This record gives sequence, C-alpha cells and structure tokens, in this order.
Amino acid sequence: MGYLEKSKLNSFKRYCKTLSLKDDAQLIEDYKKVHAPGAAWPEITQGMREVGITDMEIYIQGTRLFMIMDTVADFDHDIAMTELANKPRQGEWEAYVSRFQQSSAEATADEKWQLMDRIYKMD
Repeated sequence: MGYLEKSKLNSFKRYCKTLSLKDDAQLIEDYKKVHAPGAAWPEITQGMREVGITDMEIYIQGTRLFMIMDTVADFDHDIAMTELANKPRQGEWEAYVSRFQQSSAEATADEKWQLMDRIYKMD
C-alpha cells in the first residue's frame, strides 16, 4: 500500500497508521515523554532510517495515535517492516512501549500499528 507523493524536490511514499493506547492518563503522559524530542532511543531512529523511513510524525487524540510515515519512493512496506523488526534493540523497544499500548509485549511494530486507507486527497 503506501501512496506515492511528490514534493517540489522528490517523490516519496506516505503511510498512515493508527494504534490505541491503554486508557490510563498517567501511562499516556509517560508515553508522550518517551517520544519527546531526544527521548526515543537513537538505535530505533537509526534503524528506521536504514530501512528507508525518511520522516515520521505521531499525533494523539485521547487514547488514539495517528502516525504519518514518509519513505523512499521504492519502499516495500512488508520487507522493510521485517527488516526493522530484526534491527538491534527494536524488540526491546517494542516490549518497552507495549506497556502503554493495547498490544502484547511480543508484538512487532508492524503488528501494532495498523495501516489506514486514504479515502480523500485534496486536488
């Protein structure tokens, strides 16, 4: 899936994903803290870059997370997510953040974050 986009400088793919957090105000605040600027483990960010993820943003509304993930134009989501799951510390990170999420500690990022289908794009 993924939607090929064009900026003024290059082509890229954009993916949008969603995930639910546990309905616990303190856990949600703690989740925000581990995603604050400079707080995410550097190995996780580096691993994402290595598989072709060029930019990522996560937004929150209540317990619902919404991710925008931009990638290189020839990004293969399934291959990249498998590769990412095997990067150093990725499994440890997923287990760590699972305490905030409606998911198991054994789930990969790909199993947690559900791809969304685009139904509208402004012309």
